[in-house]
Amino acid sequence: MRILAVADERVPQLYDEFDVNRFPKIDLIIGCGDLDPAYRAYLMGAFLAPMYYVRGNHDTGRDENVGGEDIDCKIVKYKGISIAGFGGSMWYGGGPLQYTEWQMKWRVWKLYPRLWLNSGVDIVIAHAPVKGCQDGPDVCHRGFAVFRDLIKRFRPKYFLHGHVHMNYRRGLKRVQRLEDTWVINCSGYYMFDYEEGPSERDRGDQYRHC
Repeated sequence: MRILAVADERVPQLYDEFDVNRFPKIDLIIGCGDLDPAYRAYLMGAFLAPMYYVRGNHDTGRDENVGGEDIDCKIVKYKGISIAGFGGSMWYGGGPLQYTEWQMKWRVWKLYPRLWLNSGVDIVIAHAPVKGCQDGPDVCHRGFAVFRDLIKRFRPKYFLHGHVHMNYRRGLKRVQRLEDTWVINCSGYYMFDYEEGPSERDRGDQYRHC
């Protein structure tokens, strides 16, 4: 299954300079927040694929009635793959999609019974990163420690997030490993095959763990 994951911004390759012939067939689109609903809807039409998404800290006040299905604090299944979602960022000023660590813990813990009944989860999508793994030094872009606990407990195949743009600092890695989970920063866009995982080029050193 080929997945296109997007977050944070419109990129020319998918919009102004888009040519469908340059891309392989996309089976599923995942949105990791801070995306205009009209852009999400456009991507669904361009690739003729469904989308599951979560909202980011800049998604307040937007019409969320178009552009896929919001799975914040939910679990869905698509072609046998289970996907859980958690929107929002670390609290830094009191916005409606900002959470303290304890608030996010409560949101994640509420889903634990369903995760146990579901025998785990295959993909976790979030806007914010994992604490200590692809997050930033400032409060706004700090990751959540509860996401690290979630990964260690349920061992999803992938944890996908946005929020930390790839140009925020030098040397930021797009793909890393935490336990048995591929952690992927999907800011802009990232494509991968669900069964095969990230490309060998993006994997780099297999010991590049979080």
